[in-house]
Amino acid sequence: MGTTESLKNKIDFAVILGVNRANPNGDPLNGNRPRITYDGYGELSDVCIKRKIRNRLMNLEQEIFVQSDDNKLDDYPSLRKRAEGEIKKDDWKDEKKFRNAVCKKWFDVRAFGQVFAYGGENKGEGVSVGIRGPVSIQSAFSINPISDRTASIQITKSVSGEGDGNKKGSDTMGMKHRVDHGVYVFYGSINPQLAAQPRGTGFSNEDAKAIQKALKTLFVNDESSARPAGTMEVHKLYWWEQKEVKYSSAKVHRSIRDKVKALKDEPQSINDYYIPNKSEIDKELSGLSVEVIDGE
Repeated sequence: MGTTESLKNKIDFAVILGVNRANPNGDPLNGNRPRITYDGYGELSDVCIKRKIRNRLMNLEQEIFVQSDDNKLDDYPSLRKRAEGEIKKDDWKDEKKFRNAVCKKWFDVRAFGQVFAYGGENKGEGVSVGIRGPVSIQSAFSINPISDRTASIQITKSVSGEGDGNKKGSDTMGMKHRVDHGVYVFYGSINPQLAAQPRGTGFSNEDAKAIQKALKTLFVNDESSARPAGTMEVHKLYWWEQKEVKYSSAKVHRSIRDKVKALKDEPQSINDYYIPNKSEIDKELSGLSVEVIDGE
């Protein structure tokens, strides 16, 4: 951790992001098509967003416990093996020592929390510890419905992956899906009560700055076939820090939610949306000032 002093002030944030001809979050139960709600709005799950935050934090040289198989910085085959390899055996025997050790070791554990539930053949070898993290992330939803702004194309490979090569196999055919255009917003909070020791995770002010940096650079190094470089972008990050808590997270977030809207029936770019500025938001929340940060 950057400092031994835990976070003191409550923080709320909102992120406005744009999607242009990309699949921001495929739904595995729907052929990997972009996630869409029943009323036609686009969605990025909170799990998807946390994965991107973890990846950015890894790029920023933070130690992460929940690493994806295609983006690992070590050779551990599972979460349990990583915990066993990095946390001393003596700490497994005492819940408090184990909790402190994993929170100190891994950024995402002290930020998002984690359930460690691993059995053991002998007494004292397993562990059952649930950790609540101070950082909460909501799912992102599009400002306008996107059900009529998605496209699907059939793709083929030039060679067969299987067979004798005399005819194209079923593996040479496939589908790609995309959102032609959409602007999404998601919200989050950081609760200092869940950071404060001795029962908290020890999440610090320096950790909060790292989260802020990860959010404003969320799609750096996130390119893939479904998300080509430049097709996803953070436009604005709104960051509120309350030294004396005067407003609930719901009211803080509503100061953005009620204002971001499309200026046209069929918006084509971020310029076709109304994005509130700092002075307008500050008027909604007397005594609380927002920091408005451009995405990178």
